Amino acid sequence: MKITGLHLLLTYQCNFECDHCFVWGGPKQSGVMTLQDIRRILAQGQALGTVESIYFEGGEPFLYYAVLLQAVREAARLGFQVGLVSNAYWATGIEDAIEWLKPFIGLVQDLSVSSDLFHYDEAISQQSRHAAAAAELLGIPLGTISIAQPQSPDAIAAIGQIPTGDEATLMYRGRAAAKLASGAQEQPWEKLVECPYEDLHDPGRLHVDPLGYLHICQGITIGNLFQEPLDQIIDRYAPEAHPITGALLAGGPAELVRRYSLPHRASYADACHLCYESRLALRQCYPEILAPSQMYGQ
Repeated sequence: MKITGLHLLLTYQCNFECDHCFVWGGPKQSGVMTLQDIRRILAQGQALGTVESIYFEGGEPFLYYAVLLQAVREAARLGFQVGLVSNAYWATGIEDAIEWLKPFIGLVQDLSVSSDLFHYDEAISQQSRHAAAAAELLGIPLGTISIAQPQSPDAIAAIGQIPTGDEATLMYRGRAAAKLASGAQEQPWEKLVECPYEDLHDPGRLHVDPLGYLHICQGITIGNLFQEPLDQIIDRYAPEAHPITGALLAGGPAELVRRYSLPHRASYADACHLCYESRLALRQCYPEILAPSQMYGQ
């Protein structure tokens, strides 16, 4: 497994509480990285030798602006390509957005701004327009992340990447499984035989959360790099032998149900929905793999 990108969930906290959120982000969430945590992660990424890019995400990373800015400076100084993901709540006007973004000039190669009907009352929000205008003036590349409403016929599937440019398919995991799945057109559970969105063999990028958990998919961990070096975790990872990814690779979420004799309904909104519900049922068996509680709204 060659990892070229690390995506740091700087915090699980967010000023929004969107129904589609993978990580149950919201004002009451807990978990924030310190600068010391970030430096440990950057050092391990550098030691790995293959990591090229560092993204800072959340939650909403701009809630911890001073730490975010210093972390970006240090990541850039180490030679990483740097990306940011934000809902642009701070872009209350173009002039304001310029002041927020000016310190990132020359440090950030990608600013991804979320704007859709989950975040705002219009698909392309005023905040995202202000952020885009400011970024253009400052020479900071910016893309928009838009997640389609349930059953949108024009949505695209974003596989293993941050979707920008077109509306991306809603995935029914995290809060979306709890809040939105009931309104979706369902599929028979036994037909959900693959993971359509993640490459569990060689994902290219991994997410690191504030507790050190290394996620191959949000809520499925392969280790904790505050307890064990990143290179050792990656060397040890055997996809087919992993209790969760092994089943998913063998037959998707349906295989999780069969392998562990899990209770289930006749149909689900999508593969993510069945996978998420199955993992909820398995958390007591694999508390260090299906972690942390923040990823499961608990």
